Amino acid sequence: MVKIMKQGKVVLVLNGRYAGRKAIVMKNLDDGTAERPYGHAIVAGIDRYPRKIVKKMSKDKIKKRNKLKAFVKVMNYNHLMPTRYTVDMPFEKQAQHVKTLRDPMKRKKLRYQIKSKFEERYRSGKNRWFFQKLRF
Repeated sequence: MVKIMKQGKVVLVLNGRYAGRKAIVMKNLDDGTAERPYGHAIVAGIDRYPRKIVKKMSKDKIKKRNKLKAFVKVMNYNHLMPTRYTVDMPFEKQAQHVKTLRDPMKRKKLRYQIKSKFEERYRSGKNRWFFQKLRF
């Protein structure tokens, strides 16, 4: 069987707090683990999308509207829908461990790092579809 959930794949979150949000697969665990015996993935996504910018806005207002809010979560494959898009965003190896997500301080630090990577990618203009709110 072909593995669909690979690192860098853009997915849509279907259930839970972040339902309807886009995320990127950081690490996939197809066979599961001892504590999670089902296929799951560590995903990093956008909780609050950047807002629309108009030409007449001041630089300060543009700077505020370019901000976004990120999330990191371990999610079951059943709650993710893969898309045809992939994002080539390098994630650190230590960020891809479930143990990192258990500690609140490490989780907060990881979320901040991901937020800065997402904002940098947004400002560069790459992967525009990923940074737009899902309309349905």
